[in-house]
Amino acid sequence: MAKNLTMTIYGDVQGVGFRDAAYWKARKLAVAGFVMNEPGGTVYIEAEGEEDTLKDFLAWCRKGPINAKVTKIDESWGPAHGRFSGFRIA
Repeated sequence: MAKNLTMTIYGDVQGVGFRDAAYWKARKLAVAGFVMNEPGGTVYIEAEGEEDTLKDFLAWCRKGPINAKVTKIDESWGPAHGRFSGFRIA
């Protein structure tokens, strides 16, 4: 069953290639949605896909790319909205 996952990712996550790496990981997993930098230095992701796939994506986000230092992720789960086609960097 498709789910929606929103994440706000804290730590050293801007200026380290997090958005680009998340884009490629999401595409590899066939996750739809988007990733964007937010004021204050966090990264925001909204993703949709099968629950197990989103759990894999979340596990990747907990580490991020090699130069990132993720300290915390606020996550929220819900039903999929079906409004995304593909994954993009916003």
